[in-house]
Amino acid sequence: MDNNKSSFLNSPVEHIDITSFDSRPIIKAMSKMSFTSREVANAAKIYNNMLSDKDCTIFLTIAGSTSAAGCMNLYSELVKNNMVDAIVATGASIIDMDFFEALGFKHYQGSQFQDDNLLRNNYIDRIYDTYIDEEELQTCDKKVCEIANKLEPGPYTSRKFIKYLGEYLKNNAKKKGSLIQTAYEQNVPIFCPAFTDSSAGFGLVMHQEERPKNHITIDSIKEFRELTEIKLKSKSSGLFMIGGGVPKNFIQDTVICAELLGKNVEMHKYAIQITVADSRDGACSSSTLKEASSWGKVDVKEEQMVFAEATSVLPLIASDAYHTGNWKNRKKKNFQNIFDV
Repeated sequence: MDNNKSSFLNSPVEHIDITSFDSRPIIKAMSKMSFTSREVANAAKIYNNMLSDKDCTIFLTIAGSTSAAGCMNLYSELVKNNMVDAIVATGASIIDMDFFEALGFKHYQGSQFQDDNLLRNNYIDRIYDTYIDEEELQTCDKKVCEIANKLEPGPYTSRKFIKYLGEYLKNNAKKKGSLIQTAYEQNVPIFCPAFTDSSAGFGLVMHQEERPKNHITIDSIKEFRELTEIKLKSKSSGLFMIGGGVPKNFIQDTVICAELLGKNVEMHKYAIQITVADSRDGACSSSTLKEASSWGKVDVKEEQMVFAEATSVLPLIASDAYHTGNWKNRKKKNFQNIFDV
């Protein structure tokens, strides 16, 4: 290993604080512009409509690496202020990024032009222009294993396992206020339908290797049923989707799942997606919300696709909603409490 590892890891990513600035004047000005600016302003309007609709359950979905890039505190702020009722995310967003930093580690500003062989020699992982210490990430993997070892053997949804991570962080976090801990304290469930595709997967493989006949498993089918149960208990629903991927499709599919169970549910009434994916490839991440309507998943009356890199526009939308203050009159849903009773 080269001896200059510390020279790469010397500029920590600082997470943006949406309460420290008021983006409403910017959003108002953008609403009078065109192209992506007006789309961002319309997305902000739709999110405010979700927050003012007393019957609306708001689902936040997170894919991609916005948590590592500086939006980690933003997501916690949304949960803390009752601006989100349930979360569907990739395992990496929740474990490799949020849980990782809660353990006291950091992400670092780097360069997308750096020699990756040199980074590998120093055990540094790269996410575009952001660096992670691989040795610290493996400590995160081992902590997942350690927590799993203390649980009763049997099947768990990722939601239930993440709830135990929140309990652990409440008492042991080196960095307070993580998304996992805040969601635990606010009774907001977090679902990771592809949970094992992350540090959680490495940790749980280690756990099962150590305890081949006495271990926990992740029940993704029960997880889908639980998420559908939230949809069934909601008079209406809105989607605030950052990126696409599995989280996007998982939450949209709750409408279809409910129908197959013989239940009469409405499509998701509101929907916003921020993505840079190209819709011409026919992939889930890039499929438009109007396309989702053809599947019976999303209503098109209040929907907005925003084709932008999320860290450049998400803080504006979130700050606008925070300072508009519609969240102050929302009743907490406490969906975590309907499970594990």
